[in-house]
Amino acid sequence: MGSFASRSGRDPPARRFGRPPLDVRVAAAGPRGVRVAAAGPRPVPSSIAGVSAAAVPLTSLSHGAGCGCKLPAAALLPIVRDLPAATAPELLVGSATADDAAVWRVCDELALVQTVDFFTPVVDDPYDFGRIAAANALSDVYAMGGRPLTAMNLVAWPLDRLGPEPLAAVLRGGLDVVRSAGAEVVGGHSIDDPEPKYGLAVTGAVHPDRMVTNAGGRPGDALVLTKPLGGGAIVTARKRGDADDALLAAAVEAMAMLNAEASAAAVAAGASAMTDVTGFGLLGHLHSLARESGVAAEIDACVVPAIDGVAGLLNDDRGVSGGSRRNREYVGAFATFADAVEPWRERLVCDATTSGGLLVAVDPARAAEVPGVVVGRLVTGEPGAIRVS
Repeated sequence: MGSFASRSGRDPPARRFGRPPLDVRVAAAGPRGVRVAAAGPRPVPSSIAGVSAAAVPLTSLSHGAGCGCKLPAAALLPIVRDLPAATAPELLVGSATADDAAVWRVCDELALVQTVDFFTPVVDDPYDFGRIAAANALSDVYAMGGRPLTAMNLVAWPLDRLGPEPLAAVLRGGLDVVRSAGAEVVGGHSIDDPEPKYGLAVTGAVHPDRMVTNAGGRPGDALVLTKPLGGGAIVTARKRGDADDALLAAAVEAMAMLNAEASAAAVAAGASAMTDVTGFGLLGHLHSLARESGVAAEIDACVVPAIDGVAGLLNDDRGVSGGSRRNREYVGAFATFADAVEPWRERLVCDATTSGGLLVAVDPARAAEVPGVVVGRLVTGEPGAIRVS
């Protein structure tokens, strides 16, 4: 395994237990858009600490953008489901429930949360790509109610075409976000690949009695979404020349925002179940949560928060990626839409999102304690079925 350990100076080690210091400023996502602050230093489009931005647009080398390049859920899940399940008694959460991360009990007071996530460029700026990919990978730990400790870089890079400087900017972006989460990048692995990819393998910690899975939802629970949707539509439209700089900037800030504060608030509010919203869209991830919890769900489409400006991109196909189209086909097996749902909102809840927010199931009396918008509820019914109205 090759090393990507930082050589830019030694920082004090992050606290491994207790709440780590976070340089994150989070504002609740509202239906009129998003107000966030970057996790880590502000990006500089043309250069980062003397590192030049890529002369070749990163997204021009990718066949799909961010989490939109995931294998289709309808094709992947049956393949994974046929693999032998792990049976070790220390494994508290494995692949059987399609949860966000694995959880391994070390002792009565400590369990490790393990996850891995990487994808193709979602934006052209290398530093922003690194920030977004890192925030996305860390999100799986937050979705389990855990705290990230260490991360390892995963890199696929066409060095002969893009050169080393943009890669350095990607790694710096990832490092800055990981450190803002109170964790450290401790190594990594790289391969030569004509299509650039970046992400992290992350290890976190959680008390075994305080972890939150996707399988504990209860009928009557409110569903709180902690970030607005539409980032996938924006980056797709940008790649097609249909999204301006301001709209792209709003999407970048939403995607780079850590889910740390939202996770802590959800755990404190007694969340019964939680997942993050990424490549399979709001409905795809809600389906897994509802199915594993043995309940159905209802979504109020008119209150689902969207980044300002997304509606115009989803009134037609300008902001609809291939991943989002596959999501819409997938949800046809378990979701029904009321006639009153606007077409752009139907596309929004299927948007293939990169580094989205958390979807939290919580007692409605405590839903206001979780930063975000109540977008629906869990109800008694066929496990995994969703009604969008």
